[in-house]
Amino acid sequence: MIDTHAHLDALDDPAAAVARAREVGVTRIITIGTDPTSWAKTLPIVEEQDGVYGVAGVHPHEAASDFDGATLERLLEHPKIVAVGEIGLDYYRDYAPRDAQSKLFIYQLGLAKRAKLPVVIHNRAADDDTVSILGQWFDGTVVLHCFSSSTLLPEAVERGWYVSFAGNITYTNAEDLRNAARAVPAELILAETDCPYLAPQPVRGKTNEPAYVVHTLAALADARGEDPDALAAQIDANASSAFGLP
Repeated sequence: MIDTHAHLDALDDPAAAVARAREVGVTRIITIGTDPTSWAKTLPIVEEQDGVYGVAGVHPHEAASDFDGATLERLLEHPKIVAVGEIGLDYYRDYAPRDAQSKLFIYQLGLAKRAKLPVVIHNRAADDDTVSILGQWFDGTVVLHCFSSSTLLPEAVERGWYVSFAGNITYTNAEDLRNAARAVPAELILAETDCPYLAPQPVRGKTNEPAYVVHTLAALADARGEDPDALAAQIDANASSAFGLP
């Protein structure tokens, strides 16, 4: 199994979390660095842990902050950095001005194009602008992280974007997400924890970690009427294709 989106740098003991994940069969983890401080914490984890790969970018919440673009460009050359992200738009929290978010999003799409890397997209309450910017500025591999917008699904499928589900698909009131999971083509579905956030229902109240992706996988398999092991293998293959993993 693979956890395609974790924030290991936000955990108290990333190495212990990786070990616990391996105990339950999660052999690969993709961890996300969302700003310069996060990149600095993420890179040693990626370099020290077998089966752990990194993604680096500036989160839309940080769009009004200064950062060194040259540092990010150099980081994207690292052999274990496999995507740019999570990048995009967040009109729900609006922690940064929307024009600043858009400019940063477009800039980082350009970095991804030059580096020939996929992008991991954060989209919250910004479907139309997210689709418009991606359509204008990026023609590579797209992963929609922590998918939560059912109305976006037809366009995502048409464009061949990967759709990644997190622990919130296990929540009692998440029938819309489960319906979306049923509709995603097998070759485009991914699973993640987004840890330490969104702990799945069976472990609500605990700090989320990569080992708990098994609960997301179980919910996906149940919703789709598929064998969990077969779905895990499919997701593993999809992640390898999406991120160019060995």
